[in-house]
Amino acid sequence: MTYEDTTSARHAVVVGGGLAGVTAALRLADAGLRVTLLENRPRLGGLAFSFRRGELTVDNGQHVYLRCCTAYRWFLDRVDGARLAPLQHRLDVPVLDVAHPGGPRLGRLRRTALPVPLHLAASLATYPHLSLAERAAVGRAALALKGLDPADPALDGVDFATWLGRHGQSGRTIEALWDLVGVATLNAVAPNASMGLAAMVFKTGLLSEPGAADIGWAHVPLGEIHDTLARKALDSAGVRTELRTRVSALTRTADGRWNVTAGAERLDADAVVLAVPQRETHALLPEGALDNPDRLLDIGTAPILNIHVIYDRTVLRRPFFAALGTPVQWVFDRTHASGLRGGQYLALSQSAAEDEIDTPVSALRERYLPELERLLPATRGAEVRDFFVTRERTATFAPAPGVGRLRPAARTRAPGLYLAGSWTATGWPATMEGAVRSGFSAASAALTTLGRPHEHPLKEAA
Repeated sequence: MTYEDTTSARHAVVVGGGLAGVTAALRLADAGLRVTLLENRPRLGGLAFSFRRGELTVDNGQHVYLRCCTAYRWFLDRVDGARLAPLQHRLDVPVLDVAHPGGPRLGRLRRTALPVPLHLAASLATYPHLSLAERAAVGRAALALKGLDPADPALDGVDFATWLGRHGQSGRTIEALWDLVGVATLNAVAPNASMGLAAMVFKTGLLSEPGAADIGWAHVPLGEIHDTLARKALDSAGVRTELRTRVSALTRTADGRWNVTAGAERLDADAVVLAVPQRETHALLPEGALDNPDRLLDIGTAPILNIHVIYDRTVLRRPFFAALGTPVQWVFDRTHASGLRGGQYLALSQSAAEDEIDTPVSALRERYLPELERLLPATRGAEVRDFFVTRERTATFAPAPGVGRLRPAARTRAPGLYLAGSWTATGWPATMEGAVRSGFSAASAALTTLGRPHEHPLKEAA
């Protein structure tokens, strides 16, 4: 492309290099815009990233996705990373209860190839962590759930626990099934979760098609996909990417375009996508961009705690499992992905961790190592070579009842200014899927305004 062609092309600036921002930048560049991506951190990937610890490459936290996460799967394909984060052939989740009176019991949540809802019937019928009556009640609640519209505003104001109680779900059922899945996907226990978001998760993930809940996860460090491969895709698309660059101001120019102040540089743009957290967005929004910008500050945040333990030997022979009757929620084997040679590296993902997010490492060690010994007898004679913690205090937006009315759409009242981020009105909770979908929405809104032809990348929404 000649210099004249480049300078005459419409220019879009994307602020934020997480999944939402990278997605928006790729979509805008693919449609022929000249794109600049600005990220304050020294890397891409937002809160799904990796770092070095000695000889290891460590993810800040365990991230998974489901087969129904079609937007994130598009992202993986677009950055040539799908082979590095494969899906299970079929959903299969080992669930270990160590508080059972008869001793530890292992159950499984898995599917067959039968149509919905029969695909889970056999697993539910033999799930040992619920009584026969509780299993029957789950089936009735699932049928009621299937008939809901997650976009119904009335559901947003109801908490998930209240709805479950109205549909005959016992406290044990909520603990051993609904929260087992819900806490990991919503980052909230049932009383603190919007029924609208819970309905979206369970209806889409478990009741849309047989394979919807099959689990995928990165078999390499997340940074290899969300940073290295993402940067390569951006470069190939012609996106100018600037790291360690903080945007301090956003103003309209006399000709109706935008001026973005980034460090000592000032960039003129025809379109700007703010793909940063809600509080940072609030600080950058020009007056009049939203009817009530302070609503962004009412969108709460929820923490996730990740506990990392390295043993001198193999203590777990499964890729992951979920736990009941213990503070431990989900345990993943990250040995190969981290590059560990000798021993085993386990990562504990602890969602909705408000009570422990600031607990000292020493106290967490005293609490969780004995719990791992209860869950995994092989740890009892093993040496702990390392124990460390990563904390994301604002890992996700809080999916509290009523949050739906606070989440803004991609398009603002300011022409040419768009919002992206998993906290925007995607209909999804704060997941990688929601982040990518928000990038789609912001890019689509910008391209429509600029009169650029484009198609939605997801077949079902085309």
